[in-house]
Amino acid sequence: MHDIGKIGVDDQIIRKSEKLTDEEFVVDLRDNPDQDPGPNNASRDGTIVAAQMFFMNITGAHASANAGHFRPLKVLTRPGSVFDASPPAAFATYYEVEVRIYDTMWRCLAPHLEERLPAGSFASICGTFIGGPHPDTGRHFTIVEPQVGGWGGSAAHDGNSAIFSGFHGDTFNCPAEVAETRYGLYVEQLRLNDAPGGEGEHRGGKGIVLDYRVRSDGCFFTCAYTRNRQLPWPLEGANGGSPNYAQVIRADGAVETHAVVTALTVNEGDVIRLHTATGGGYGDPRRRSRELVLDDLRNGYLSEETARAVYGLEV
Repeated sequence: MHDIGKIGVDDQIIRKSEKLTDEEFVVDLRDNPDQDPGPNNASRDGTIVAAQMFFMNITGAHASANAGHFRPLKVLTRPGSVFDASPPAAFATYYEVEVRIYDTMWRCLAPHLEERLPAGSFASICGTFIGGPHPDTGRHFTIVEPQVGGWGGSAAHDGNSAIFSGFHGDTFNCPAEVAETRYGLYVEQLRLNDAPGGEGEHRGGKGIVLDYRVRSDGCFFTCAYTRNRQLPWPLEGANGGSPNYAQVIRADGAVETHAVVTALTVNEGDVIRLHTATGGGYGDPRRRSRELVLDDLRNGYLSEETARAVYGLEV
């Protein structure tokens, strides 16, 4: 049986106890803060869904889920708490609270499940909302878009790059050609994030860097990115990943950095640059094969400085 205590997530402490036996899996979230006066709350139903998703990850990831699968799962919450909020609580960023529950369960049990689970991922919906008057038609447009990011390395493989989080729902990224046709923006770049982080025997997958250039005045930008302060966590002596964040690069060159912002005014010529995280690594970086390090170097996944300092490669 495993019984795990509390873990710091971003700027909060989630107090949590998991008990895993051959007969039951108990997720006890009762000893947690009262519901948030702002929008950072989850319903009990959403909390249960997060636990069900993780439960399927460790018991039958490729099976069809039904009530029978979840008979061993017990989720304990306290009404009026952040994970079982009561009216009139706001739920605007419920998805980030729920992905935090999911990721915390993952982090608690990954060291105990015999190399079954990879290290931490970018673990955020990275909800991105941009809207305003279309420069060609004058009609209002709105982008509602999750972002893709990096997953953690595992005992067997490097992490996947530019993949949705485990909690993003039935939503998709938009091809640049479609975005430029429908929305009042230019897509100036979409590339893998080359920020350092996630180095290991098996490295974390890469996040992305995405630039939207605004084409008309009076537009707005809203986002909610977690995994901004506490980085994607590593396993077995590897390095943690990089942060999720957004930048607004103004037409005059001024740069603003945000993790959460609401209805920020952006105007013609401003660039909204989105950064999603590289996942955490798995295993001591010095055990990574020289051939894989050289391959990463050739592909621009790491710098020569990192290859020398972290992997010990003599270039």
